[in-house]
Amino acid sequence: MPETTVSTVLAADYFESYSVVGLLAVLGVLFVAIAFGAGRLLRPVVPTPEKLLTYECGVDPVGEGWAHTQVRYYVYAFLYVIFAVDSIFLFPWATVFAAAGYGATTLVEMFIFLGFLAVGLLYAYKKGVLTWT
Repeated sequence: MPETTVSTVLAADYFESYSVVGLLAVLGVLFVAIAFGAGRLLRPVVPTPEKLLTYECGVDPVGEGWAHTQVRYYVYAFLYVIFAVDSIFLFPWATVFAAAGYGATTLVEMFIFLGFLAVGLLYAYKKGVLTWT
């Protein structure tokens, strides 16, 4: 078999596998579009002043739509993300560390990862986020 024919066959197999993924993506988009279109055609449209009001926990809205939010709550969320990501990566690391041939590599990678997390924690400590007022 000539070399060009082999490479053509391999390329055809390669792109055939991606064509299946592309077909599934198109079918997924079509399914969502048809579902939204059917919902738009079948729903009743009867706007009333009560339906057009902004809904806030069963209470009529009072005042302006702007509210002041303190930044410290975002910082607490950021700290939570640091510790959640840390725990997500540490448990699988513990299982891979025991496998043969992965010990030194995973140990170095995990200490690099923990170093990044320590820098984030140190930054939060220096900013005074971890002190309760």
